[in-house]
Amino acid sequence: MPDAVKVGFVLFSTASRGTLVVFCDDALKFGQAASKALGSSAGLVKRAAAANQFKGKSATTLDILAPEGLKANRLIVVGAGKTSALKSSDFLKFGGVLTGKIRSDNGGVTIIAELPSATMTPDQSASLASGIRLRAYKFDRYKTRKKDDEAALHADISIAVADVAAAKKAFAPVNHVVEGVIIARDLVNEPPNILYPEEFARRASRLRAVGVSIGVLDVKAMTKLGMGALLGVGQGSARPSRTVVMRWNGGKKGEPPVAFVGKGVCFDTGGISIKSAGGMEDMKGDMGGAACVVGLMHALAARKAKVNAVGVIGLVENMPDGKAQRPGDIVRSMSGQTIEIINTDAEGRLVLADVLWYVVRKFKPKVMVDLATLTGAIMVALGTQHAGLFSNNDELSERLTKAGLETGERVWRMPLAPEYDKLIDSQFADMKNTGGRYGGSITAAQFLQRFIDGTPWAHLDIAGTAMGAPKSDINQSWGSGFGVRLLDRLVAEHYETQR
Repeated sequence: MPDAVKVGFVLFSTASRGTLVVFCDDALKFGQAASKALGSSAGLVKRAAAANQFKGKSATTLDILAPEGLKANRLIVVGAGKTSALKSSDFLKFGGVLTGKIRSDNGGVTIIAELPSATMTPDQSASLASGIRLRAYKFDRYKTRKKDDEAALHADISIAVADVAAAKKAFAPVNHVVEGVIIARDLVNEPPNILYPEEFARRASRLRAVGVSIGVLDVKAMTKLGMGALLGVGQGSARPSRTVVMRWNGGKKGEPPVAFVGKGVCFDTGGISIKSAGGMEDMKGDMGGAACVVGLMHALAARKAKVNAVGVIGLVENMPDGKAQRPGDIVRSMSGQTIEIINTDAEGRLVLADVLWYVVRKFKPKVMVDLATLTGAIMVALGTQHAGLFSNNDELSERLTKAGLETGERVWRMPLAPEYDKLIDSQFADMKNTGGRYGGSITAAQFLQRFIDGTPWAHLDIAGTAMGAPKSDINQSWGSGFGVRLLDRLVAEHYETQR
């Protein structure tokens, strides 16, 4: 989050000389603190609501400038709809919606965290603050000239609550998760001339500051391990490939970790099977899975999650140099299985194949989740509202689906079956790296399943959700940071040691 936006908690107060934000329900009723703050201006709100056809529906707003009778120079009323139907995720959304209405204001912003029926709980106030931070994010570090509507928000935002200490305590861990999302967004948004495999590895190494153990495998180390699939992808680039291993040991000593694997193709030209020029600039985001894993590991370590977790990312560039691999090449993966290269633009699964096998063999995780901007086919199937979920484990799938509904980072389970698996059999090698035109996201997942050795596993195809997805109430950025909140919730609810 830009330092220009500061979010804090204060006790309920009627003193606000900048912008005042209050909540109402679908009957235009306010809570006690809000009613006290509004005073005689409550009638003004009702008249303005009638004039603007504002009915207090969830996440709608009413904006009143220079409200008569208030010290505040601006009043924003946020509709909460039917308060009996509110979900925890709604408060995250409210934070984003109201932040979208705030302008840079030296007078400050005071938000009265109260519903007509009751004050917001500490957890609800924390979600509200998270939504503010996520919406306030802006990636503009390379702009030397900015139009007025492009300027980052500058504001001191105070959330007025009944119990400041309780709100701060609730916000502390989720604030670290927000930081993880922002780390992931920054990585996805960076240009590829700045963020290449070695630089990505350096940035991931910053997690040492929050207690994450970092190891980096260079080309020599990966060659020794036999990572021929990953190294084949990167051999056409002047930028050497890397694999980064991140460990957080917050659980019981010796307990098997949960593992997260990310595809980190820092730029994807398609290699010899080169992509068309139109839109190729978006391929700087083909490392969205790796970005998520870095952000997640930050979140887990910073909030001191009681879990042993491993995050491993394979970092490459896929370039069409004279040294690049060709369609028809056969490479040997770390598992010993051989792969015929049919299309060099089906490169992400080659990177993941070796990293998945490495994680299984070295760490023997209890469960493993990989994330990858893997196929355009998943966008044909699901658009940009859900990530594709493939898994060999029903319990893990159900947990991910539930976490997705709770966080708004939704997933939809897709099939795996022997009929799809046989489509990647090769007459020259153990398998080929594409299975034909139909079911492309499924055959890609079948490919990955050949490298997990029976480990409980889920594959998330985030091609439609990690970059360029439609902007939302809590994200106005090209890079969304998708997956950090989803997987943090998964860990918190199912894999942390009970306190």
